[in-house]
Amino acid sequence: MDETEFDIRAAMAESLRGRAGSWALVSGFAAYWGEPLGPDDGFPDADLDAAERRLGLRLPAALREAYRLFGRRADLTSNHDVLLTPDELFVLDGALVYRAENQGCAHWGVPTACLVPAGPDHSAAEGGGIERGDVDGGGGVDREDPPTVIRMDLADKSLERWEPWEEHFSTAAAVMAMTEKLLEDHELTDFIESEDDLPDGFRELPALGRGCRWYQGPGVLVSVVEEAWMAARARTPEALEALYEAVPGDWLGE
Repeated sequence: MDETEFDIRAAMAESLRGRAGSWALVSGFAAYWGEPLGPDDGFPDADLDAAERRLGLRLPAALREAYRLFGRRADLTSNHDVLLTPDELFVLDGALVYRAENQGCAHWGVPTACLVPAGPDHSAAEGGGIERGDVDGGGGVDREDPPTVIRMDLADKSLERWEPWEEHFSTAAAVMAMTEKLLEDHELTDFIESEDDLPDGFRELPALGRGCRWYQGPGVLVSVVEEAWMAARARTPEALEALYEAVPGDWLGE
């Protein structure tokens, strides 16, 4: 697949319109920067149904779609942080936890206030900790593609709170796939701690993901996170060498 077949700028912009666009972005991104998605890259409905029965919650459509599409693709889900498998999903203080930071320093979840109980005898969705207004300002919630939240692990557990993350799960999932691919242990990826701006020749892409800025250069994709570090993926060794020349510094793999 070449750039004429995958327009990442257009795909990122379209992903902001709805979850179908997010899945198209993930599919195109996976094929262009790695391997195309295959029929065995996701979890079967049986695994997701079992998780619903265990949790007493209906999993939102966006979560089910993401897990079915690429939930088993470690290069898109678990190079750095970890996407929980369906049998690992759990509820913590009013949120359904689906992802964990690699050292347990943070967790990502979906507020249970945005979810539907699996049946009248289940009460998991009634857990405390998050009110709907804390997440979306009191407006309506898209239960099929709900907001996500993050909880930092603190020494004083009494201070831990769920804080708003992405407005929609599909956005969080797409950003996860792109970020994890750039953090893959691969000869064409690299990482640097830097607060410097990228030079001319790198085109900024549509904003996608909290604290992330994305740039496209000749044969490379760069993510700038929290203005503190960069992760990059190149199409060829030559493109990676050109990145090193354009952005000199203490790259991890150089």
